[in-house]
Amino acid sequence: MQTLITKASTLLEALPYIQRFSGATFVIKYGGSFMDSPDATVRHAVVRDIVFLEAVEINPVVVHGGGKAITRAIQSSGFETSFIQGQRVTDEATAKIADDVLSREINPEIVEAITAAGGAARGFAGPDIFRCRKIQMTAADGQPLDLGYVGEVIEVNTAPLRECIENGLTPVISPTARGEDGLIYNCNADVAAAKAAIALNARRLVFMSDVPGLLRDPNDPASVISHLKSSEVEELRRSGIIDKGMIPKVESAVAAVQAGVEKVSFIDGRVPHALLLEIFTDEGLGTEVVL
Repeated sequence: MQTLITKASTLLEALPYIQRFSGATFVIKYGGSFMDSPDATVRHAVVRDIVFLEAVEINPVVVHGGGKAITRAIQSSGFETSFIQGQRVTDEATAKIADDVLSREINPEIVEAITAAGGAARGFAGPDIFRCRKIQMTAADGQPLDLGYVGEVIEVNTAPLRECIENGLTPVISPTARGEDGLIYNCNADVAAAKAAIALNARRLVFMSDVPGLLRDPNDPASVISHLKSSEVEELRRSGIIDKGMIPKVESAVAAVQAGVEKVSFIDGRVPHALLLEIFTDEGLGTEVVL
C-alpha cells in the first residue's frame, strides 16, 4: 500500500507541471555516449520519456547528435578524423558521410524507437530544416583556421516542424545543414537545437549528454552548478570553468534564454528518466540556465 501511495504522490507532484506546460513546445538535444551503447534499450532509454511528453500534450522536438558514429564511419571509409579547437575538420566527402550517418542511420532509428514505444514521430534530414553559413575561426596568433564544411545554423525552416506539432508528431532532426553555396555542412547539434528552440518559441530547451551538468570542477561529478544566470557565464569562461565542448552548449543556452526560452537545462541522459525528473519534479537535476 505504501508503494502505491508513493506513486500517487509522485503523480500529484507532476500535476502542476503538466498543467503549466500543456501545449508548450520543448526542444530536446539528444546526445552523449549513451547513444553509442550496443544495447538498444540503453541507447533509447529517453524515448519513453519523450512519448510521455506527447501523452500529456507537451510538444517535444528532438535534435540529435551522433559524433562517435560519424568518426567510425569516416575511419571505415579510409579517411582520417582531425579536430581544431574541439571542432571536427570536414571536407566535402566527410560532410556527406556525416549526413548519411546522421540523417539516414541514426535519425530513422530514433523515429522507429519512438513509434515502437507508442509515440508518433517524423524524421527530418538537417538540410531540409537548417540553413547555415561556413564557420570562420582564427588561431591564437590571429591566423584564419579552415574547418572545411562545418557550418553554423542561421535559419530554421519551421513550417514542416509546426505542421508536425499541429498533428501530434514529434519532429526528429539531424544536425546537418544546407550552406549558402547549396552544399551540405556538418553543424554543432547544440547550436542547431538552440536555433530550433528560438525559431519555434519553445518554452524549454534540454541538453541531454553524458555529464551531470555544468561542473565547477571537471574532475568532480558532485560539483554541479545547479543554477546559472546568463550574466554569470562570462566570469565562468574567464576562470576556465566553461571550457572546450561546454562552450557551444553554454553559449547556445544563453542565446536561447535571451531570445525568450524560459529555461535551458543540462542533464545526464544516463540517469533513468532524467528528462521527466527535470521537467516534472520540484527539485529537478543537472544545471538550469535562466535569464
